[in-house]
Amino acid sequence: MVIFFALLLFVLDFYIFFALRSTKIRFAHKRWFMFLWWGFSLSLLTGVFIGYKFNIPLTLRSVILVAFFMTAVSKIIYALILFIDDMRRGGVWLSRLGAPKNKAASVEPITAVAPTADNAANTISRSDFLLKSGLLVASLPLAPLTWGIVSGAYDYTIRRQKLLLPNLPKSFHGFKIAQISDVHSGSFYNHKAVLGGVEMLLGEKPDAIFFTGDLVNNVATEMRDYQDIFSKLHADYGVFSTLGNHDYGDYYYGPEDSAAKRKNLQDLIDTHKVMGWDLLMDENRTLKVGQDEIAIVGVQNWGTGRFPKKGDLKKALQGTDDKAVKLLLSHDPSHWRAQVLDTDVDAMFAGHTHGMQFGVRGEHYQWSPAKYIYKEWAGLYTEGKQQLYVNTGYGFLGYPGRVGIVPEITIFELSAT
Repeated sequence: MVIFFALLLFVLDFYIFFALRSTKIRFAHKRWFMFLWWGFSLSLLTGVFIGYKFNIPLTLRSVILVAFFMTAVSKIIYALILFIDDMRRGGVWLSRLGAPKNKAASVEPITAVAPTADNAANTISRSDFLLKSGLLVASLPLAPLTWGIVSGAYDYTIRRQKLLLPNLPKSFHGFKIAQISDVHSGSFYNHKAVLGGVEMLLGEKPDAIFFTGDLVNNVATEMRDYQDIFSKLHADYGVFSTLGNHDYGDYYYGPEDSAAKRKNLQDLIDTHKVMGWDLLMDENRTLKVGQDEIAIVGVQNWGTGRFPKKGDLKKALQGTDDKAVKLLLSHDPSHWRAQVLDTDVDAMFAGHTHGMQFGVRGEHYQWSPAKYIYKEWAGLYTEGKQQLYVNTGYGFLGYPGRVGIVPEITIFELSAT
C-alpha cells in the first residue's frame, strides 16, 4: 500500500510541477525550484522504499513516513484543484471550437475592481487564481495532521461498555474485561507513552484481558524493545490473545511459505508465551467463577478480500456446547457476518480497522472513512441476540498519528440485565 501511494505521489509530482511552471508564479520558473522540487520528491520516495524494504531505525522511519503522508495529502488536494481547473479550461476550449470566430468566448479575469491602466497589475486570471489559492487550500491539512502526530498518536482513552448477555451465569455479573487491539509495535517511537497506556489499563483492575491481533507490523523482532512493557499486562483470570493479518509476516516475506517466514511466526508465538499471554490458535478456554463457567474462544485471522483466511471457527468452538456464554476473539470484524452469525457465539471482539486513524467519534455519533470499507468499524453492533465490538486500536500504522479517532482501551462490564 505504501509503495502504491509512493508511485501515485510521483505521478502527481509531474502533474503539479508542470502546472506551476505554466503560471506566472515567479519562483516556479527558477532553476533552484526545479532542483528543490525533484530533490525532495526523489529523496522522499527513496526513503519510503528503504523503510519498506529494510529494517532502518524506527525514529528515522517515522520521520520519513510523517513527511511522506503530509506531502501526499497536500499534493492530492492540490492536484484535485488543478484537475478542476483543467476541466474548466477544457470546457472553454470546446465552447470556442463551436463558436463563430468573431464571437469566440473569452476567459474573464477576476479583479478587485474593473481593470484600468492603474490597476492592470492587480488583474489575475481564473486559472492563476485557482492555482494560487489552491496552494493555500492544500496546505490547510498540515495543521490537523501535525497535531495528530504530536498529540493523537499516544492519546490513550478508556471507553466503557456494558455488555448485556442474557444467559450470563450469576457469578459473572460485574465481571470486567479489558480489550486492546492492533499494537503495531514496529510503529512506536515513545516508550514512556506506551507504558503510560499499559498502566492506564492496569489501573482499571480488569478480571481478564483480551488482545485481538496485530502485535507487530511485519516481523517478530519489532517487539524486542516493547516486550517488557506488554509483559506487565496481568489479570487474575488471564490475558488471552489472537493473531491478526500483520502477524503472519505476509507483507514482509511475501505470501509464499518459507523457512524464514515460519521461524518468524514461531518467534511471534513465543513472544506471546514469554509475555504470559494465552494465544488462542483456533481453540478455546474455560473461565470458571464459583461453580459457573463461560467459554473464551480464539481464532487465527479470518478476513475477506485480500486478507488471509487462517482461522478455523468450527475447530475453535469444539467442546463449548455446554457453555452458557461464548466470547470470541477474532481480529477482523468482517468475520462476524461471514461466519460468526451462523454460530451460537454470544459476543465477538475485533479490531483491524483502526477507525482509519481519522474521523469523529462522540457518545452518540461517529464517522470515519472506514465506514465506507467496513460495515462494522468501531464500537458495539448487535444482530439479534449476538453482538460484535470493534476496538479502534492501541497503536498506529502508516500515518504515525491519529486525528479524531484516538487509541482505545475498552473496559467491558458483563451483565445479564
